[in-house]
Amino acid sequence: MRIKPFRGIRPPKALAKQVSSRPYDVLDSDEARQEAAGNPMSLYHIIKPEINFEPGTDEHDPRVYEKAAEQFKLFKQKGWLVQDKEEKYYVYAQTMDGRTQYGLVVAAWVEDYMEGRIKKHELTRRDKEEDRMKHVRVNNANIEPVFFAYPHRSDLDAIVARVTSTEPEYDFVSDLDGFRHTFWVIDDAAIIATITRIVGDIPAMYIADGHHRSAAAALVGNEKKLQNPNHTGNEEYNYFLAVCFPDNQLHVMDYNRVVRDLNGMTPAEFLHKLEENFIVEDKGTAIYRPEALHTFALYVGGRWYKLTAKPDTYTDDPIGVLDVTVSSNLILDKLLGIKDLRSDKRIDFVGGIRGLKELQDRVDSGEMAMALALYPVTMQQIIDIADSGNIMPPKTTWFEPKLRSGLIIHELI
Repeated sequence: MRIKPFRGIRPPKALAKQVSSRPYDVLDSDEARQEAAGNPMSLYHIIKPEINFEPGTDEHDPRVYEKAAEQFKLFKQKGWLVQDKEEKYYVYAQTMDGRTQYGLVVAAWVEDYMEGRIKKHELTRRDKEEDRMKHVRVNNANIEPVFFAYPHRSDLDAIVARVTSTEPEYDFVSDLDGFRHTFWVIDDAAIIATITRIVGDIPAMYIADGHHRSAAAALVGNEKKLQNPNHTGNEEYNYFLAVCFPDNQLHVMDYNRVVRDLNGMTPAEFLHKLEENFIVEDKGTAIYRPEALHTFALYVGGRWYKLTAKPDTYTDDPIGVLDVTVSSNLILDKLLGIKDLRSDKRIDFVGGIRGLKELQDRVDSGEMAMALALYPVTMQQIIDIADSGNIMPPKTTWFEPKLRSGLIIHELI
């Protein structure tokens, strides 16, 4: 893998909490407008620039992209974002529920993405890629980082431990979710050179979260390369912003399903049909959580059920072994007639951070007829699928905490 240090654009120490925000794709325009209310320094003015217009303004309106660039320029003029004078690496730590993960903030090489050494496990949609590409083009910067995982290495762990034993540049707790965000600047030339060398020996990185941002950043970098007749390979646009975490520190949460109807069946008929491929156990009215791979928690008719997939319902290949594959094939498709998870309006998805009570509440309210909770995939399963060149089914992984945006920006010039 090829990485380099870069001159990060970031808030002054006193403004980090005020400037930083959640990622653009975890909330809608109205939520961003509410969170940014009364705070002109909020990064939402750049990454959700439609909040600068009347509610209902199309976020893909050309004026909205232009407003993003205008706001980015304003933030720099006001001193809310300031560029480091020298190229550096950074360490970004996130703490949730007493667990901390430490990521190296680097400029990743576009060619590593284009040639498949930065590996993906999800399909991307061209319309979403194009939206982020427009955002990168108009700002000439990667405003938000992407989230990578790498096979953990003790030598990198030791460097990160040494850096994080010093006073951090930023250290704050988000008022919204209580997660802690801590950030260090690495300006020691010897440490920078060592990190570059060690990462150079890593054969691959894996996109944990941010597939559309990764694609957009790499495609714009490649676009700039093709448009530059004097291209040398040393230009800043050959790199994009990434935070790289060791795989053994990451926690993948469950990603669950709720469905509006039972395809004409009563709950009793539905449960009976499930018995063909699952052992069905009534767990009562208390919330039940899946305990292991190939077990599922079903909530229907006011009760929780444990579903255990029978041995002949799954295979050992990287995709066939996944619970999302088993449930999609044998429950959602076969019994409920849901063929396309990306487009069918009868199904919705709930990230594990929201808890299983949300599943129960949405069924009890009458909005949904049933809920299905899945045992989370492992980081090793994600790596195995990416290494095999396969793509995971939709809505399989949920990483938490999300990267905070606005702590560091990478400019392409």
